[in-house]
Amino acid sequence: MKKVTLYTDGACSVNPGVGGWGAMLIFNGIDKKISGAEGETTNNRMELKAVIEGLKCLKEACEVDVYSDSAYVVNAFLNGWILNWEKNNFIRPDNKPVLNVDLWQELLSLTRKHRVNFIKVKGHSDNEFNNICDKLATDAVKNFKSGL
Repeated sequence: MKKVTLYTDGACSVNPGVGGWGAMLIFNGIDKKISGAEGETTNNRMELKAVIEGLKCLKEACEVDVYSDSAYVVNAFLNGWILNWEKNNFIRPDNKPVLNVDLWQELLSLTRKHRVNFIKVKGHSDNEFNNICDKLATDAVKNFKSGL
């Protein structure tokens, strides 16, 4: 099974508002950078979208180390929240629906095609690859706003 490293980040100019995501896949010393933006969205949706779009780039089952500065994304998997949400039809213990169900379901499906390890990194610090993804996401927001 091929080993891939995936760095991701999401950004929102105003929450909610225009948001962007960035991802960087690294395999055998070669990297691929991808990004995108949406109009009315949230930072959490963009964090999820970055991981989803990165995993969608993989053409076969891989072992993937996902590095994200989003506690929202990482903790959902490391703390088992996502499996509890799924078991309870995406209803939280307080009987309210889980936000962003569409993206959580898509991400859960993708994580079942691969062996995915989630690793939390500190955002806006000295992690070079997280900083690259942050720039990809914020540039996507700027480009979306300017109509590029």
